[in-house]
Amino acid sequence: MEENLELNNKISDNVNEANSSEINVSKSEKINNQEKEININENSNNSKNSLVPKVDRKEDNDSPVKTIPKQIKEPPIEKKPFQEFINIHLIPALIEEINQRGLEINNINLKNTNRPIAGDKCWVINCEIKQTCNFWLSFEKEDITSLKSISLSKPNQKPSIIESFLIDEKRITLKLIISRVLQRLNGQKLIGVN
Repeated sequence: MEENLELNNKISDNVNEANSSEINVSKSEKINNQEKEININENSNNSKNSLVPKVDRKEDNDSPVKTIPKQIKEPPIEKKPFQEFINIHLIPALIEEINQRGLEINNINLKNTNRPIAGDKCWVINCEIKQTCNFWLSFEKEDITSLKSISLSKPNQKPSIIESFLIDEKRITLKLIISRVLQRLNGQKLIGVN
């Protein structure tokens, strides 16, 4: 009986050992299987990712802010300094318009001098059109929006009339000044502008 008991104990120990090794084997198999699944998943993810190009993704906060400088809009020529407007824009434009009508300018200039007839000191554009007429366009101040007047005369004569010029206009432009000068010259039948 002792032998049987001892045999039973040995069998039971062997069964327990076998069960524990099976458990260890099954645990180890499960762990191996899980590792294989993880490796398979990683490999499949890597193969998917290898098809997609890698892009360095930086957070928006990391990239420097690019400031686009605003383009400075140049002011209209009428807003430029008085002498620049007169000498660079108005006088050349007047010369061109008068030349287009087949007339020739002998002399044209801007001076701070006495206005014809009135005699007060102001800015005066004096223009002498060859064998046609003279005109004086006067600006009370060094500003194209200041009070203006115009005087006309035939060649080699002094002006006898002074007229207001562009007094009702709210916005003075280069084209407006030129058109009104030509209108006054034509109104006196000094130039043939149609």
